[in-house]
Amino acid sequence: MIFFKIIFVSVVLLLSACVQTNQPSGQVSNSISSSLDSTLVMGAQQSDLYLQQLQGKRLGLVINQTSMVNDQHLVDFLLAQGLKVNKIFAPEHGFRGDHDAGAKVDSSVDGKTGISIISIYGKNKKPSAEVLNDVDVLIFDIQDVGLRYYTYISSMHYMMEAAAEYDKEFIIFDRPNPNGFTVDGPVLDLKFQSFVGMHQIPLMHGMTVGELAKMINGEGWLKNSVKVNLTVIPVDNYDRHMNYSLPVKPSPNLPNDVSIALYASLTFFEGTPVSIGRGTDFPFQVIGFDKFGLGDFSFTPRAIKGASMNPKLKDKLAKGVDLRQSSMRGVNLDHLVNWHQLFVEHDEEFFTLAPFFDKLAGTDKLRKQIISGLSSVEIRSSWQSELNAFLQQRQQYLLYP
Repeated sequence: MIFFKIIFVSVVLLLSACVQTNQPSGQVSNSISSSLDSTLVMGAQQSDLYLQQLQGKRLGLVINQTSMVNDQHLVDFLLAQGLKVNKIFAPEHGFRGDHDAGAKVDSSVDGKTGISIISIYGKNKKPSAEVLNDVDVLIFDIQDVGLRYYTYISSMHYMMEAAAEYDKEFIIFDRPNPNGFTVDGPVLDLKFQSFVGMHQIPLMHGMTVGELAKMINGEGWLKNSVKVNLTVIPVDNYDRHMNYSLPVKPSPNLPNDVSIALYASLTFFEGTPVSIGRGTDFPFQVIGFDKFGLGDFSFTPRAIKGASMNPKLKDKLAKGVDLRQSSMRGVNLDHLVNWHQLFVEHDEEFFTLAPFFDKLAGTDKLRKQIISGLSSVEIRSSWQSELNAFLQQRQQYLLYP
């Protein structure tokens, strides 16, 4: 019976990767929801599974604003249980999640608790033995969105590596993947490995951070193939095909469910002159350009909180499309292909940041396919054999149906 269940799940997952994932899959909410499925129990909420194990241990926490235990931050919760928290490690966007994309995150001290905050975004992505000298256990509890270029999983990789090298336990308090039902996009070519793409996985991997950590460990992807002492506290009652609405925005420019659903399709435009709404109240939900555009929607990017570092087309009127009512999911290339064609017709350069575009894509094939005139359907079909292989490869690491 178990054998047939595994086969059924594998077939469902295989089909989910091979179909056009940009087809509507129910209405996507326009705002981050504060009401979660009451049956879901986050890893951090299941304190009976880890509190006894942590007694007497010195803790280091890899956390941000999403690290909540019900209505209490994980730091406050653990301290209230009498546990010793010695270090907080802050990823991109900072401990409070209020730094712009790419903005420097400085080490500091938490004003409320007096705990040292160590930046792991910038030059020092992996802590030294000295920094971890007063830490026995590292805990990772950050809400991810299921995309390879979202840097929280890169920070997780480096922290796992440090834990392995300096003989520290590594515990993940798992959380759902809001894009968990989709496996899509090109698989990373290691020649294009970077902090926005470290693993040989598709752009949308369909895994939780706990599952991905198991895969990183199991496949020997840490430096020198070291293995970390890994424990994953799973989400109770979670099914990866659930529609999951995040209670806290994971970063400044992903403010709602629509932006999270469109993130996989619109981020490619970061390697072009086209704006996707940074510097507006609807980032990652619009597409526009100042000289010409596809569509009759217009917007003007400006320097605002979350996009204070000169957002693209700052103070210029951009013309394009409004996708806030879209139910698009997965990696949709139609907009990218169409905007490229528009730039060709106007004799304007489209891939102005080609190296960055290739890092986001994890390959230079996508850019070259678009330039050569391939349709979105033809490009997507070129991914399928690698996606199928990945689905088989990841199977042993999955924790959820």
